[in-house]
Amino acid sequence: MAYFIYPSAFDVIVVGGGHAGCEAALASAGMGMRTLLMTQDLDTIAQMSCNPSIGGLGKGQIVRELDALGGRMGRVADLSMLSAHMLNTSRGPAVRAPRAQCDKKLYQAAMKLALERAENLAVIQDEAESLWTEGSALKGVTTVRRTRYEARTVVLTTGTFLKGLIHIGQVSLRGGRYNHPPSDGLSPSLEALGFRLGRLKTGTPMRLNGRTIDLSKCSEQPPDDPPPLFSRFSVRPERKLLSCWITRTGPGSSAVINENLHRSPLYSGRIKSSGPRYCPSIEDKIVKFPHNPDHIIFLEPEGFDTEEYYVNGLSTSLPEEVQLELLRSVRGLEKARMIRAAYAIEYDFCPPDQLRLSLETRNVPGLFMAGQINGTTGYEEAAAQGLIAGINAARLVKGEEPLVLGRDEAYIGVMIDDLVSKGVDEPYRMFTARAEYRLLLRQDNADLRLMDRGLDLGLVPAVFRRNFERYKAAVERARKGGKPASEEADMAPWTSEEAETCARIGKEYSTYIDRAVRDASGMKDFERIRIPETMDPSGIKGLSAESSQRFRRVRPVTLAQAARIPGVTPADIQLLLVHLARLGGKD
Repeated sequence: MAYFIYPSAFDVIVVGGGHAGCEAALASAGMGMRTLLMTQDLDTIAQMSCNPSIGGLGKGQIVRELDALGGRMGRVADLSMLSAHMLNTSRGPAVRAPRAQCDKKLYQAAMKLALERAENLAVIQDEAESLWTEGSALKGVTTVRRTRYEARTVVLTTGTFLKGLIHIGQVSLRGGRYNHPPSDGLSPSLEALGFRLGRLKTGTPMRLNGRTIDLSKCSEQPPDDPPPLFSRFSVRPERKLLSCWITRTGPGSSAVINENLHRSPLYSGRIKSSGPRYCPSIEDKIVKFPHNPDHIIFLEPEGFDTEEYYVNGLSTSLPEEVQLELLRSVRGLEKARMIRAAYAIEYDFCPPDQLRLSLETRNVPGLFMAGQINGTTGYEEAAAQGLIAGINAARLVKGEEPLVLGRDEAYIGVMIDDLVSKGVDEPYRMFTARAEYRLLLRQDNADLRLMDRGLDLGLVPAVFRRNFERYKAAVERARKGGKPASEEADMAPWTSEEAETCARIGKEYSTYIDRAVRDASGMKDFERIRIPETMDPSGIKGLSAESSQRFRRVRPVTLAQAARIPGVTPADIQLLLVHLARLGGKD
């Protein structure tokens, strides 16, 4: 069959225009690579398919880290913010995090404009059908239009589109999200290249017409004043922000669900894949927590110029008529009009233990994966992976070593190490509890941890370097009790108050921070012990067949990564250490 070969060749092709794809494309283009972003529909770039919010516990820290590395999500979220809060202000600094509701259309438009204006970046509406390979070499992407795009590297960010299947009650519809066709060709293409695939499930709640909600029966959740920002490079919005609202299910809600549980595809056996345990459907909540008399629901506006509300807490795949009955059982929603039904969606993913820590696949050099294809859930997790994949695709083209963040450096490092070392059996979501060094990984010090990297990569404009150095110096002096940061000259976009706050937290928690630093330093000894890629685990004397299989599946690159593989015991690590010593494997 004849193909049309696109006349321009690229350094990086990014497949998918969701949150991972946008960050990957902007990163590689920002590093000077000839980049192509390919998406099914230009009008759904950066679409907030589920909750129009950014941030939250663990996630807000990720967005601050993205910003420090030169990512775009934080700036776009600040630009489109309609309500915002700093969470956990009554608790310690390690678990505080910003969260913002965004105007979903403003967010989309701002990200699309950023892509259109980026140097070195082309955006095209087309659908990837398969990877273009010749022998074992990756050549680019073949599309449904029988067009071939040549590239030195490819980043797959396919979201929920790989063989996507939507469920509403007993009705199943093919789609990557509602009213958008799935991508059916890439899964067989990946399997032909030797990749293992699996199935996962996620879902989204119904949307309501806000005019039909009785807010007088709900509790108001006004935005913080002033609202927290994600980006160092944003200015506070001048517009009036909006409130969110809180209500709860009632005894009638449990009755509706229990009477109709046999009609739920989740419980009838129609859905066979695993969903996110930490973001369960309302059916799961009622069944698994029957002792709870009610469950909290957040009513969140989706934009300044729409009456549409997102019903956070009522994710379900029950039939549409049952969803309507369920609404009648919730205080304030007795007369609410549903304008979009809730649904569940199943999709293919590629288990992430087939990746390197750079997010490059082991099977196909030059092929990277980011976002839900790696088994994660959440805009922030996807964007972070996209940024790292885009950076490392560019570095591979340049012949440079990949950027790999440690678990003591960033939540992004924790997430990627978890994915590659442990794999997933349900959609992975970031929590502060996943980070053993979370007191080091605070939202207030993300720039101190990572902005030097962003500047060196060229993704943070060099014009900010001088003031950033002054900010770092001001924080350090304040920590040591020297000249107050307030006496510093202007360090915009950093402020003297922020320098003093960061220094004060460092002093107040110095005992615990010093302990965390010592622990991290000790673990780095294991990180320095490299494992040759050619090592055959079956040659390790005394190692069980089960542990040998675990090492072979993950193929850890350091002793520390090997120790984090589920099921690997301290005895296994001791045997591995002895074997590496015999091989001369220590750096």
